[in-house]
Amino acid sequence: MTAHVEVHPVVAEVTRRLAERSADGRAAYLERIRAAASEGPARSSLGCANLAHGFAACGVSDKLKLSGEVTPNLAIVSAYNDMLSAHQPLKDYPDLIKSAVSEAGGVAQFAGGVPAMCDGITQGRAGMELSLFSRDVIAMSSAVALSHDMFDGALMLGVCDKIVPGLLIGALSFGHLPVAFVPAGPMPSGLPNRDKAKVRQQHAEGQVGRRELLQAESAAYHAPGTCTFYGTANSNQMLMEVMGLHLAGASFEPPGTPLREALTGEAGRRVLGHTAVSGHHVPVGEQIDERAVVNAVVALLATGGSSNHTLHLVAMARAAGIELTWDDFAALSDVVPLLTRMYPNGAADVNQFHQVGGMAYLIGSLLDAGLLHEDVDTVMGRGLSQYRRVPQLTEDGSLTWVDGPVESGDKDVLRGAEDPFAPDGGLRMLEGNLGRAVIKVSAVASERHVVEAPARVFDDQAQLQEAFAAGELTGDLVAVVRFQGPSANGMPELHKLTPSLGVLQDRGQKVALVTDGRMSGASGKVPAAIHVSPEAGHDGPLAYVRDGDQVRLDASEGTLDVLADLSGREAARPSVDSSAGTGRELFAALRGAVGPAETGAGVL
Repeated sequence: MTAHVEVHPVVAEVTRRLAERSADGRAAYLERIRAAASEGPARSSLGCANLAHGFAACGVSDKLKLSGEVTPNLAIVSAYNDMLSAHQPLKDYPDLIKSAVSEAGGVAQFAGGVPAMCDGITQGRAGMELSLFSRDVIAMSSAVALSHDMFDGALMLGVCDKIVPGLLIGALSFGHLPVAFVPAGPMPSGLPNRDKAKVRQQHAEGQVGRRELLQAESAAYHAPGTCTFYGTANSNQMLMEVMGLHLAGASFEPPGTPLREALTGEAGRRVLGHTAVSGHHVPVGEQIDERAVVNAVVALLATGGSSNHTLHLVAMARAAGIELTWDDFAALSDVVPLLTRMYPNGAADVNQFHQVGGMAYLIGSLLDAGLLHEDVDTVMGRGLSQYRRVPQLTEDGSLTWVDGPVESGDKDVLRGAEDPFAPDGGLRMLEGNLGRAVIKVSAVASERHVVEAPARVFDDQAQLQEAFAAGELTGDLVAVVRFQGPSANGMPELHKLTPSLGVLQDRGQKVALVTDGRMSGASGKVPAAIHVSPEAGHDGPLAYVRDGDQVRLDASEGTLDVLADLSGREAARPSVDSSAGTGRELFAALRGAVGPAETGAGVL
């Protein structure tokens, strides 16, 4: 049984160091949220005029319930909009939740919406420079929604990129409340991701036109639900489940099914049962402790998840008073095996992963290997073993959980810890005289883990694309794309570079990318040292690199160096103005206040 499996010594040691490093901050955080907790409904402290405002729009029945001091009231905070496929299914969730909570004796109110932008739409556009900061805007918006002292728990509805991290950071600022996250699920599988990537590369080479490219993209992204590749959005869903904030098996159940609707309603009932009023209080700030954070890092590594989470997990942990560092990622990566092959580090998508065992098998295997902490609180109850089970509907339509699979349905997609795809995790840390950086190697062939070549320096991705189109990128090269850090321009994703660099690599050139910007969870086969810190905008070493300087990226040894003497050089200044247009001028204060990538690249 999992309860008797000893935690791996490295996992135990990283957790111990994390708790020790975080002791003061965590204690202050817990003191604050415990002081905010109340034994009865939060609204009991409101004056009559305050409370009357709070339920003025409710129906008679809910007004009667909220007038008393027994019935718990849950907040619904949603990132719904109907432009984004991943969030379009959330439209009907509030009514489902309200009905389920009412039947269980509580009340639920829609407390507020948060913005939700799509990195897939803004890739390569000025709007992408707002993307990372949208995480903190979402966190603040969530806090506004929860600020009325009307609520005893919360349901957070969101899926993609910055949205889930922002929702959790906001929820943790109200850490005395129990919280569950409610996902939408992935769209049906469309054009296979590798076929889509092939057409993108053909377009980059001029072999196909815009019409053919749009047809391919539309066949890949074609219905309501999350994009099916294993990028940041689906990494978010995996993390919420392994952190115990989703119901078991909820992450990748498709939208629009009876099981999805049952899981959505049940999430409301579970939070209702964890309020202070229920007598079994499970506040989210207590639930997300050092063990839950380490579990998240382990699962991210084991699945080759999004490199964006080397920022987001750090920021989410800090919101709970926990000082997670890149060194923790590196230490765990040495012992956590890679257990999945999902695009971009495999041909399968998340639907196939779900069908062959999914989260239940993954979590069970990691528990059996001692790589996850079992003794954590979850929305399912105490113990991560709850997540070995899978949801199903009985003949009468009620929701239950049964034992999950003990074997993978396809070992080309999902394996156990005893037979991994690779002995270590898909994310690694790099360090050298260019600073510290992150690299995702799960999709990079081992013979490309070391690249040493002359630098070609660019101040934004458009400059690189222009050089590629002009046929200037010949021979081996390390593309240095700088002034892409959080304080320079909001740290946009540079995913548009992948097809061009992939073409060069396929031509037989040795190619690597070094940048203080981000790649997305869809970063692929080209070795990319990202999140370089300190960034060029703060006079980091990248600001002193010049064309022709020899750069060495060694993912095997974990090093990133320029093999040139930078002393005596003046720091370059950005040649591209990213200060205004497309709303960027509104974010000037955030660019001025943002922290470095290593601490989560946040302003909160």
